[in-house]
Amino acid sequence: MIRLVDVCKSFGDKEVLHHINLTIEDGETLAIIGGSGSGKSTLLRLLIGLIRPTSGEIWIGDTEISRLSEAELDKVRLHMGMVFQYSALFDSMTVGDNVAFGLREHTDMPEKEVQRIVEEKLNLVGLENVAHRMPNELSGGMKKRVSLARAIAFEPEIVFYDEPSSGLDPIMTEKIDELISHTQQALNVTSVVVTHDMASACRIADRIAMVYEGELIAVDTVENFKNIRDERVQAFFHTLRTVKEA
Repeated sequence: MIRLVDVCKSFGDKEVLHHINLTIEDGETLAIIGGSGSGKSTLLRLLIGLIRPTSGEIWIGDTEISRLSEAELDKVRLHMGMVFQYSALFDSMTVGDNVAFGLREHTDMPEKEVQRIVEEKLNLVGLENVAHRMPNELSGGMKKRVSLARAIAFEPEIVFYDEPSSGLDPIMTEKIDELISHTQQALNVTSVVVTHDMASACRIADRIAMVYEGELIAVDTVENFKNIRDERVQAFFHTLRTVKEA
């Protein structure tokens, strides 16, 4: 589904990502972890085509996207859904209009069908009867759910999540993790989750990839990842354990 081949990214003289090679399988959930400034967010921006690599190739299915025009990229993005770190809802629109936004912008779908999809996707994320409400009436967790409903309205093949547990308490974080897993199973999508939360990554992922100072230092299943002896991986686990104990 997704393949990065020897991808490098520099901003001026600073190399942020160094020779990244990674394959994300069709239908799997991959968690990309790393500390602040590790390069994981830059990697996500490359995958959705917001920025382009300095060198290397990025394949989405059979399409190499790094050299596409913006119009061509937009066609590829129609197969993607994006859940932003801070939900990125339109404050002046109702919940229903937020979920319907992409459908109205990019299709000629009859309004009756748009409303059916909005209701269906809100139900899927556990938000029945909230389409008429405004974003400022919702909790942080509910906003994340609306953002996910909007992301899957197009029936995407890939859903990207940028720090989905950011700003949420541990109980709500677990609920969002359950929702990510449920969405993957219900829609059979490929999910890519960028997170600094190792506990969350272990709950939702089939595999974990760790980025450290711009390099991809480890990729493995959750069970195997826990046993990687690389001191940088273990330091990340130790830091998280220390935070939890505190």
